[in-house]
Amino acid sequence: MSRETIVLGAGIVGVSIAWHLVQRGRKVLLIDRRPPGLETSFGNAGIIQREAVRPYAFPHDLKTLLRVLPNRSIDIRYKPSGMFAAASPLLSYYLNSFPGRYKKIIPEYASIIALSTQEHDPMIKASGADALIQKKGWLELYRTEAELDARHQEAQEAAKQGVVSRRIDRATLDEMQPGLSADICGAIHWQNSWMVESPGDLVQAYAKDFEAKGGEFLEAELNTIVQNSANNWTVTTSKGSHDAAEVVVALGPWSQDYLAPLNYSFPLFVKRGYHMHYQQPSIKSTLNYWLMDAEKGYLLEPMKAGIRLTTGAELANLDAPPAYGQLEAAEKVARKLFPIGERADKEPWKGARPCLPDMKPVIGPAPRHPGLWLAFGHGHQGFTLGPATGRLLGEMMDNEKTAIDMQPFRADRF
Repeated sequence: MSRETIVLGAGIVGVSIAWHLVQRGRKVLLIDRRPPGLETSFGNAGIIQREAVRPYAFPHDLKTLLRVLPNRSIDIRYKPSGMFAAASPLLSYYLNSFPGRYKKIIPEYASIIALSTQEHDPMIKASGADALIQKKGWLELYRTEAELDARHQEAQEAAKQGVVSRRIDRATLDEMQPGLSADICGAIHWQNSWMVESPGDLVQAYAKDFEAKGGEFLEAELNTIVQNSANNWTVTTSKGSHDAAEVVVALGPWSQDYLAPLNYSFPLFVKRGYHMHYQQPSIKSTLNYWLMDAEKGYLLEPMKAGIRLTTGAELANLDAPPAYGQLEAAEKVARKLFPIGERADKEPWKGARPCLPDMKPVIGPAPRHPGLWLAFGHGHQGFTLGPATGRLLGEMMDNEKTAIDMQPFRADRF
């Protein structure tokens, strides 16, 4: 039976939800102020992270905290105004990262990560996007044996949750990726994660397939979400009003802005990130793999547009002016790691990861409004988890048994 559904947000999460709902026979309208895949989904590192079975915890060890405090590290920076504005969620994030709570969160989080590549796969095939995908894994580089040993132990634990990896020494690393700095002693090779050479192009391919299947996309500014009755909603936009029986909010870091008028208050905060592309200087120094300089906190990726450098996290307000110091510091270190060329972009790109303090997304029904569905707060793994979210929400909306237990992702946990 065809049912009217509006999906708000055309990032990887919203597009994936819309794609799955069309597959289920629904008449779907997807709305965003920009074309699909041009916000956070555009600028990420392009890894479908099957290995990411442990969410990023708030650091507790004194060594890390003292390193971050001066606000000059590459992996984490902050703006005091942003820390103050997000004080309550950040405190909850800190508390949820204590070992007792964190151990409970890991298997819940790992359950949805396990669906990542398998749910991207049918969408990649249906959209004809196979040429964008590499399946040779990526390399997490280490400068000290002690840190490499610790990460190897974590990788062995992750194997219990289906993650495939191997520890490689410097000699093997030189065969796989020539041209690296002598400072690197070895790496973890995450073997069953997939890489995407243009994340924005992949989202756009998914969106085109959604439209080819009968879905409709509207590029318009979103104004309001209004419930008329139990089975009728109106979404007002800069291009008119649109009615639907059900509405899905998948607006990433902007979700709370549109849910506040409905008296919802989710503890969303953002971790901003930056990227810049660089020219590949010569055939002799070709970047073969996605590389993470783990003890510094940035990544290098061989993308269609050049070598992309992506930064770690910046804790700041969503709309705060960009601060490029983190990117500049990462670039300085990256040039010593691998011979990247000149900058290829006119200015750095900036995006914002929507985060929740228990490190898990909200996926499911709004607690007080029948017909309103929520899907946001995926943190670092929105690109990884978009298709899995689409499948799971589709199952929930059609009252089917879900592929995994969705209790840990319910909105009413806040």
